[in-house]
Amino acid sequence: MRHCINCCTHLLPNDLHRQCFRCRGPDHNNQKCPVCRGENKIPLYTDSKQMKWLAVLEVRTDHCESWNGFFCLRKGKLCSLMFGLIIMTLVMVSYILTGAKHGLLLIPSPFHYGAFASNPSLMDNESLSDMKDYYQPSKMNISYVRDYPSIKLIIDTITSKIEFITRQRPDLEELRKQEPHMFSVIPNKFLPNSKNPCWYEEYRGNTTTDPYATNSYALYSKRFQIIFDYLRKVFWNHLYHYKDKHYRLRCLPHFYIIGQPKCGTTDLYDRLRLHPDVRFSAIKEPHWWTRKRFGIIRLRDGFHDRYPVEDYLDLFDLAAHQIQSVLQSDAVKEHGKRNNIIIGEASASTMWDNNAWIFFYDNSTEGEPPFLIQDFIHAFQPNAKLIIMLRDPVERLYSDYLYFASANKSAEDFHEKVAESLQLFEGCVLDFSLRACVYNNTLNNAMPVRLQVGLYVVYLLDWLTVFNKDQILVLRLEDHASNMRYTMHMVFQFLDLGPLSEKQEALITKSPASNTRRPEDRSLGPMLPTTKAILRDFYRPFNTKLAQVLFDDAFLWKRT
Repeated sequence: MRHCINCCTHLLPNDLHRQCFRCRGPDHNNQKCPVCRGENKIPLYTDSKQMKWLAVLEVRTDHCESWNGFFCLRKGKLCSLMFGLIIMTLVMVSYILTGAKHGLLLIPSPFHYGAFASNPSLMDNESLSDMKDYYQPSKMNISYVRDYPSIKLIIDTITSKIEFITRQRPDLEELRKQEPHMFSVIPNKFLPNSKNPCWYEEYRGNTTTDPYATNSYALYSKRFQIIFDYLRKVFWNHLYHYKDKHYRLRCLPHFYIIGQPKCGTTDLYDRLRLHPDVRFSAIKEPHWWTRKRFGIIRLRDGFHDRYPVEDYLDLFDLAAHQIQSVLQSDAVKEHGKRNNIIIGEASASTMWDNNAWIFFYDNSTEGEPPFLIQDFIHAFQPNAKLIIMLRDPVERLYSDYLYFASANKSAEDFHEKVAESLQLFEGCVLDFSLRACVYNNTLNNAMPVRLQVGLYVVYLLDWLTVFNKDQILVLRLEDHASNMRYTMHMVFQFLDLGPLSEKQEALITKSPASNTRRPEDRSLGPMLPTTKAILRDFYRPFNTKLAQVLFDDAFLWKRT
């Protein structure tokens, strides 16, 4: 194989030399052409024979010159065009990906939230995680908008759809049909000589029977093993014997601390426990009314066996033993005195978490739950007392995010999650009622932050459809933090608790605050000012309605 130094740009066999463009021009003459006659022609061999160094240099020079040819020019243009298209594509992909991630795509969201889970085949054949994936929007459809004006348009749309409509209470017979076992266990009347709702229940086991062998709280959590081991040891000592039968005292809470999360409920619980007349469930937050009775331990894990009401009542056995000791005392038997010990329960999900209804109750045509937690509590305890602790919903949401987020926490990440959640909520209220969106499991699981928990007035109005206003005490965390003694006195008066000595009161009111923000979360600093402004706009109409319902402008949270 040879090279034509003067003209060829490719390796050509000798018999193809005549195809060379420069040697076969329009006026070409083989006899006159010095190249074709072999003059000044330096053959280069690419085999094992030695090549001439000057020839190599000449080949390289002519190689560059040959690109000026027609075919080489076309090839160069084509390569340049392809290279340009590749660079443009890479730039566009990089823009889309980084812009979506950092909130730089200033485009309106094309996503509108889909229908609710009312498909029977979907309900029967798919797990909870499948349901979430079914309704989860593609992240490419979510606009992570950072600028305030764009998100303000979303908030304006939500505000225009807000309508507070009074719900219809279900009648008692409908509730009985939904939970027949619960109604068969809990009586409709309680012991008259006890302030706390209690009753005697016949126990049919023997001395070798473990009364807590099937308790789901004990089976699913090792944390409670010590509590139930103690209850097993003292169980037989607290049975009431009458006419060759054994009876155990069963109790429900006298009051419930029903909400909200990250609003100081743990601190209130810890202080109330110090009152000599107050007892609590063995577990601070059983979450039985909202989750465990439906078999929900963690929503991401799907459903387990439903916790029966007996398992819930077992949690009050420690308090029931103390109440029984008072009932069996001479002061009560002979002098007609009354037991004044009361039991509390402090699941912060009770006020707002009705997400499981769609999996167990018949769906309504409006997408709203036909039964709520308060319907069942009121059916058994129409005189129950309810305590609600609230805080500025903007600060509550940020605290909630810092507490529950597992990694990559930052003010910027919180902003992005707020923007995404607002768009999801907007898509829902465009098609469904406010109540349907607030209580929708799929929407609430899809939102990266729990916006709905701060819509206090929506939940409060629904509780007021079944309970009287004087049965509900609503407190603000801001007031509790600034004047704890005053708020605790309000609680004592609301629960009709007896007077305390100065030492007891000091112990309750001067104890350090519970469940405060972790140091690593405090180091992240406050939320972005833009995020705060966005959330202020979102929660403003709900706070306004709350202040009207409670006749207290402090719930506008203007100064926080």
